[in-house]
Amino acid sequence: MGFFTVIPLMFIPVAIYNVIAWSGQTFASADWVRAHLDTDFIEIPMASGAVWDITPGYALISLSLVLLFFELLKSTGTGRAAVMNHAFSMVIFIVCLVQFLMFPAFATSIFFLIMLMSLLDVMAGFMVTIAAARRDFGVGEGFAD
Repeated sequence: MGFFTVIPLMFIPVAIYNVIAWSGQTFASADWVRAHLDTDFIEIPMASGAVWDITPGYALISLSLVLLFFELLKSTGTGRAAVMNHAFSMVIFIVCLVQFLMFPAFATSIFFLIMLMSLLDVMAGFMVTIAAARRDFGVGEGFAD
């Protein structure tokens, strides 16, 4: 049971957002965090001549989506590590929900989307694990005959 199999990948964007939210002021406002997340930090020239501006907020959402994909791939396991991963995913979602509701710096659309992705990770992980376990144990039709 490796460390990276147990720890949910959605911990990474949540930790990055926490660093951004708590790095400035102790009880930062949502406006302060939004200002830092909406500042352009990468400009990519496109073939059309337009410039694609990437903000830290959009980069964090993109990273979260990629990590959610890999987390969903990890959720297909049925071993002890998968169950621990789902439990830690639930803890991450609860922490996100508390932060979203209680701290002004976390009341942003970017953090809401990260929190929603962590909820999807929890729901998908439990559903996939239950479906895989049901298939492995043969629970369902055929036993009632």
